[in-house]
Amino acid sequence: MAKKHKKKHKNESQTRRIVNRRAYHDYHISDKLECGISLQGSEVKSIRDGQASIAEGYATVDEKELLLKLVNCEISKYPHAGVHQHEPKRVRTLLAHKKQIKQLANKTREKGVTIVPLAMYFTSRGIVKIEIGLGRGKRAHDKRHDIKERDADRSIRRAMTKRHL
Repeated sequence: MAKKHKKKHKNESQTRRIVNRRAYHDYHISDKLECGISLQGSEVKSIRDGQASIAEGYATVDEKELLLKLVNCEISKYPHAGVHQHEPKRVRTLLAHKKQIKQLANKTREKGVTIVPLAMYFTSRGIVKIEIGLGRGKRAHDKRHDIKERDADRSIRRAMTKRHL
């Protein structure tokens, strides 16, 4: 009898995850939402190679059509695509339920609230997902306070590891 080979799937931890670390530095993130994104084939290949940047990006709500649109995120051109190349900074549509889009639209009407991309990754089925969050801008003293807390936590962890040695 021949052995049946099972198809090996990569775990989410093994796939490349593009994270917007700057969003956590510049914004207080309150609500998070995972949604799909409509892409062309060459864009998916570029993301798989890690050639995408979501640091300067943001999302807007088109209330006429009830669509979420991802603006100013760059996905570099895929060199092997040939004629079927994509625009690196085109506006991309995010896929979410209408109820979720309405909730985001209501929350972004407040002053100082924006929708920020937090991470872009592949699921175990090979589908690209993007995690977005509602962000309220931080002031300079908030950023200094966060840095001070991180340094204190780091020094406590160092002291605890030295004590156990």
